[in-house]
Amino acid sequence: MNKKDILGVKQLLSQRKEVAIIVHYNPDGDAIGAALALQIYLKQHGHSVSILSPNHYPDFLEWMPQSNTIIHANNNFDLCVKKIQASEIIFCVDFNQFNRIGILEKTVEEAPIPKIMIDHHISPDNSFDIMYSVPEKTSSTCELVYNFIVNMLNGKTFMNKQIAECLYVGIITDTGSLSYSCNNESTYHVLKNLFKYGIDGEDIHRKVYDNYSESRVRLLGHCLTKRLTVLNEYATSFIYLTKEDLAKYDYRQGDIEGIVNYGLSIKTVRFTALFSERDDRIRVSFRSKGNFDVDEFARTHYKGGGHKNASGGNSYKTMSETIEEFKSLLKQYKFQITNF
Repeated sequence: MNKKDILGVKQLLSQRKEVAIIVHYNPDGDAIGAALALQIYLKQHGHSVSILSPNHYPDFLEWMPQSNTIIHANNNFDLCVKKIQASEIIFCVDFNQFNRIGILEKTVEEAPIPKIMIDHHISPDNSFDIMYSVPEKTSSTCELVYNFIVNMLNGKTFMNKQIAECLYVGIITDTGSLSYSCNNESTYHVLKNLFKYGIDGEDIHRKVYDNYSESRVRLLGHCLTKRLTVLNEYATSFIYLTKEDLAKYDYRQGDIEGIVNYGLSIKTVRFTALFSERDDRIRVSFRSKGNFDVDEFARTHYKGGGHKNASGGNSYKTMSETIEEFKSLLKQYKFQITNF
């Protein structure tokens, strides 16, 4: 953050005590970790803080400190509206456009109070009052929240084990356990400092990655044996899941997180997609290796976005139509995908 923004946030926090923290629809480890860390920090400074999420976070994050305080708008919409209306500052973490917060979009956008954005995705909307946006050379929003805390008055004094655990979760989940978006010295500097507060990296890894239900593991098996297609001509793969597939394997929020990455584990694949059917849309996730920009691909064709090598969007066609359209698009991008 620049000095002007730091001073601006400090002034706001010195004058206003009621804070709402908003995370994006289908919040992941980075969004939840950033929000919880920020909440714990602000509460230590005497603020009253509410974390509001459009829907529930994955079950494997329920162990995280103070996660039970998060209010879910899909179950408690009126309460979320009241919390926003009672707030004096809104922090928007891990998203940079209001359309990423689902049913909370209108209420947050119209709230006549300062909105502070902390995020690492590209192409931020300029509707926020203060923007801490670092898309390049940043592993996660949690890395930015760490820097935010350090930049606040006596920030390091108010770091503790709970905050460090939350930030660690965000960094490891948004980098696939440090397998992508992690070639930055600053990320390892942050991780080194987090360990100073007594976190147990091995224990956190087990809680995040060895905490799946049997049905989730069987769903993964179904994806790889029955729903994986490899298009060698285009160095591309995709997995699709229908509503019937999800129901058969007792789908819960977060069960398909990370499944899209399996397509990239194939030696010859440079671009992969996951199509998952919902009641009103097909949710699409993209991943790539090298220089193929899936953020641009998602923005151009699926009204989505994200990062250069990891993005998502939506299709409002049927599953079969969505897959056929995707295959057709590959013809336009063959050279970009295969030229590595």
